[in-house]
Amino acid sequence: MAAQSPLIEMPLFPLSSVLFPGGQMALRIFEPRYVDLVRECTRYGTGFGVCLILQGQEAGVPAVPSAIGTMARIHDFHTDEAGLLGIMVTGGQRFRVARSRARSDGLLRGDVELWQDEPAVPVPVEFLLLQSILGRLIETMAPHWRDAPKSAYEDASWLGLRLSELLPLDVSEQQGMLELTDPLLRLAELRDILPRFQKA
Repeated sequence: MAAQSPLIEMPLFPLSSVLFPGGQMALRIFEPRYVDLVRECTRYGTGFGVCLILQGQEAGVPAVPSAIGTMARIHDFHTDEAGLLGIMVTGGQRFRVARSRARSDGLLRGDVELWQDEPAVPVPVEFLLLQSILGRLIETMAPHWRDAPKSAYEDASWLGLRLSELLPLDVSEQQGMLELTDPLLRLAELRDILPRFQKA
C-alpha cells in the first residue's frame, strides 16, 4: 500500500467553474478576503486551491466546495475598467481536501493532499479524431494553445484535459473529468459525449 502524501495547508477559492491542470483562468478579485489571498500568495510565492462550488455562491457566505480541486498559481495581474483587481492563474496539481475551515472573514483554508501528475500515455488510434477536434476548438476558443507542440496532442492526459475545458460540458461533467485519474478513460468518456454536440 502506497504511503499517503503529507497534507499541506492552503487557502481555497470556491468557484462556479472548474480549473484543470495546465489550464488558464481569469479571475476578478473584489472581496477583501480574496484580496488578502492574492497578497499572501504573491508575498510567499505560493498557490491557492480552486474548487467547484457544490452549494452556495462565489460571494458572501462561505460556499461548500468540492473535495477535489486544482492548485492555482498567479502569473499575471491587471486592473480592469472598474478599478478591480484581475488576475490570471494557471492550474497545477490536483488535490483532495481532507478538512477545511473558514476564517472570521469567510476565507476558506484547507488541509489538502496533492495528487501525482498523470502518467504520459500515448493517444491510441481510436481517439485520433479527438486531436483534430481539439485543434479546431483551439483555433476559435483558445489562441494561447495555438503554438502547442505536436507532442502535446499525442499525450492522452493533455488532450483530455484540454478537451474537458473547451467542450461545452456542464460544470458537473467537467468536475467528473477532473476527478478521473485514468487519461484513457477520460478520452473514452469524451468520445462518447461528442455526438451530443454534433447534433447542433
